[in-house]
Amino acid sequence: MSPRRFLRENGLSLAFGIGFLLALCGQAVAGHADFNNALVTDGLQPIGLGAYLTSSDFAVDVTENWQSEYLQFFLYIFVTVWLLQRGSPESKELGKAGPESDEDQLVGEHAPADAPRWARAGGWRRAVYSRSLGLVMGGVFLLCWLAQSVTGTAAYNEQRLRDLQAPLSWAEYLTAADFWNRTFQNWQSELLAVASMVVLSIYLRQRGSPESKPVGAAHTATGVEG
Repeated sequence: MSPRRFLRENGLSLAFGIGFLLALCGQAVAGHADFNNALVTDGLQPIGLGAYLTSSDFAVDVTENWQSEYLQFFLYIFVTVWLLQRGSPESKELGKAGPESDEDQLVGEHAPADAPRWARAGGWRRAVYSRSLGLVMGGVFLLCWLAQSVTGTAAYNEQRLRDLQAPLSWAEYLTAADFWNRTFQNWQSELLAVASMVVLSIYLRQRGSPESKPVGAAHTATGVEG
């Protein structure tokens, strides 16, 4: 495969991957400066960028954002199996709520020759593969949320020690306002973004985007992508 063809066929993932790395680098630089400003204000010595990148403060900021993003996709993948939205391209057609038939899903005896092997198989393999996207998204969410709780405990205790307060255990931190404030401020923004996309896509269009209905499609057209 030529480099030009590779770039053309993988442009979406490459663009978002590069954007992610640039944003992460930007967060590291800005977060390092902000963290050192806080240290200087407390009368402490600033730290280098390498030390900041391995600190709990940087880790908790990253993982708390990751867990909310994966929660968004995990919920959206599973909820859209059963819940519908009239007029939205983000919804299935109104008569297709549920996991659908084997024929609709091209599994088992209805699987084409180029279908994934586990889609043609039966039993637990098909059951797992049929839910693999949601399971992986949910698993990554839980791992990121666990990482947030662990790194958040360390970061929170560092600040408590600077304030001459006793540190909290991991279990105590899970009930602390800091943990749930970090969690809910991300969850509410993700859920709002998804709800906005579902509703706005009923009435607004983006020509050529698969996330939009065709420009001339009726507002009531459901499950139709441009």
